[in-house]
Formats: sequence, structure tokens, C-alpha cells
Amino acid sequence: MLSSIKLSPSSFTSTGFLPKRRSIPTPQFSPLPIIKSLHSAFPTQSFSSQKPLHVASIDNLAIPKNTQQRKTECQAYEADRSRPLDINIELPDEDARLEAAKRIKIGIYFATWWALNVVFNIYNKKVLNAFPFPWLTSTLSLAAGSLLMLISWATRVADAPKTDFEFWKTLFPVAVAHTIGHVAATVSMSKVPVSFTHIIKSGEPAFSVLVSRFLLGDSFPMPVYLSLVPIIGGCALSALTELNFNMTGFMGAMISNLAFVFRNIFSKKGMNGKSVSGMNYYACLSMLSLLILTPFAIAVEGPQLWAVGWQKAVSQIGPNFVWWVVAQSVFYHLYNKVSYMSLDQISPLTFSIGNTMKRISVIVSSIIIFHTPVQPINALGAAIAILGTFLYSQAKQ
Repeated sequence: MLSSIKLSPSSFTSTGFLPKRRSIPTPQFSPLPIIKSLHSAFPTQSFSSQKPLHVASIDNLAIPKNTQQRKTECQAYEADRSRPLDINIELPDEDARLEAAKRIKIGIYFATWWALNVVFNIYNKKVLNAFPFPWLTSTLSLAAGSLLMLISWATRVADAPKTDFEFWKTLFPVAVAHTIGHVAATVSMSKVPVSFTHIIKSGEPAFSVLVSRFLLGDSFPMPVYLSLVPIIGGCALSALTELNFNMTGFMGAMISNLAFVFRNIFSKKGMNGKSVSGMNYYACLSMLSLLILTPFAIAVEGPQLWAVGWQKAVSQIGPNFVWWVVAQSVFYHLYNKVSYMSLDQISPLTFSIGNTMKRISVIVSSIIIFHTPVQPINALGAAIAILGTFLYSQAKQ
């Protein structure tokens, strides 16, 4: 509500803005929020309002000396009569915002991890087709990762971790499991198609649940156990209908599943309470695994076989073979480093789920690139196993 306040000439003098000793009577309040006109001098003015006022504008405040009629007009409105702003601002819950940011971050990790893994598997299979020495190939992968991390620490691109004897003691069983799983998977891919290896390795959630249940004492709801049926059944159907089936390749994939489940469990326990980041944790793991694997690789294959096989591969492929070896070694390190960065944020079971879903892109890309023949019944088994993985992930939520 707008009102006008008009003051008579006696309201102000030429010195009206100077402080004066004047007794100002207490304002009289009425039950109605109104503003009455002010006449004469201050002793006779009347002012009543039960609500706060906001001054909107003041016009003609300066009073010329030669003006007989002095008037000051003040416009005001009651605070609660003002028009509210038609703005609906909802502040997001802080916990929800942080949770959404965490999920986006994990999603980026997973997408990068999967893409790097596809590239690694392609080059790894090319190397093994021309150079069938999986123990040396596995050793070179670990050596490349160790060298890259040592260079990054020396150049201060990454901060070197502060470790002690207790850290390396805790890391040792993780390194043993990692070494076994890595070599077993490489042996499998040297004997069977990449797609078949990863179909069998899609059964990793089954191993994870069984190990967690019977060795760690963890319990799961019934839907989780039921989701393992299509996973196991799909893997079995694919194995029975595989055109290029090889028992060594099949057992290598199964051993790799079991070893990597233990690696993930030991890694999560070892990283809890440690100040070492996932990236540096995997770097230390690669170095320790390299020390464990090197003497076994020399004993199983040996430098003489390596020299003969290397000359044969270079003569058949040419200089590109060297690039294949470098690429598969570097990309192996990169995809594992990203996976361990994501392991900082998630549980071992969720890690196994992401690892299994990653195999979808690996299976499809390897079939296309290497022109792997696939029977319909074999593809059905792979689809059932992947469906079981999806049901497993839903049951875990």
C-alpha cells in the first residue's frame, strides 16, 4: 500500500537538518496498519503502523531558501504487502550431490578401463599368435609398468609412495595372486581365442561370491545366489560348444578367475588404512610381481627359446612386431592402473562386476577383429552368462 506523507511549512526550517534538542512524543499505535497525514509541527503529528515500512522514494528533499511552500513527499509501503519474488530455488542435498559426483567419477574410470583393456587384448593376442611365449609376454608387461612408474617418480610427475616393511609384507600375497592370475590368463589366450577366454572369465562373480561366502564368512541375499545359475550355465554352454576348445586354455581362464578374486580381496584389505593411492599401490604391486615372476619365466621357457621365437616373429611380421610388444606391455599397465584407481572407491564385488561387464566389449571387438567363428549355441551361452552378470549386479544393489 502506498501512502503520501506531506509536511507543512512549519515542519522544517532552513536548519531543519541540523540536530536540535526537541522532545519527540512516543508514536501512538492503532490496531490498523495505516499512515496518517502529518500536519503542523511534530508535536501534533500522528503516526501509526504495526508493520515495518520500507522507503520507496523521496522527492524534492532539497529546500530552496526562497520557497514559501516547502513540501517533502515520501512514498512507503508495508513490508508484508510487498510482492514476493516468484523464484523457486531448490538447494540440492549435499550428500546426494557428493554421491552423484562419486558415481560420475567411477563411471569415467570404468569407461577408460574398458577401452584400454580392449586395446591391450588386441595387441596381446597379435603378439601371442606370432610369439607363443606367454611367460615372457607376461614378464614384459610387468616390466613396462614398473619402468613407467619409476620414471614418473624420478621426474616428480607422480609422488613416490612412502612405504615400510609392513606395507610390503601385506602386499606380498596380493602380488602372488596377481602374478598367478596374470600368467594364467596369458597362457589361456595363447591357446584359445580371446573371446572364449573372456567368456570363461565372465564367471568371476561366481568365484567371488563363493570365496567370500565360504572363506570370509560373508552372507548374501538369495537373489545373488540365484543370479549365479545363468552365469555358470552360460559359461558351461560356451565351453561345450567352443570350436577351438583347448583344455589348457580353459583351465588357464578358470585359474585366472580364482586368482584375481583373491587379488581383489587382498588388495581391498591392504589398501584400507593405507596412505598409498591406488595408482602407486598398483605400481608397487607390479614391481613385486615382476620379482616373483622373472625366475619362473626363465625356468619354464628360457632365453634360448625366446631368442629363436623372437627372430622368427620379426622375420614374419617385420618391425611392427616390436611395436606390438611395446603396445601390449604399455596398455596392460595403463588399464590395470586405472582399474586400481577405481578400486579405491568401490568394493571387491563391485570391482568384479565392472570387470565382467568389461568383457562384453572385449568379446565383441575380438570376434570382429580376428574373425573368430562363433556358433549360435556358443553365442547363446555367452549371452546367458552376460545376462547372469546383469542380474547379479541388480541383485547386489
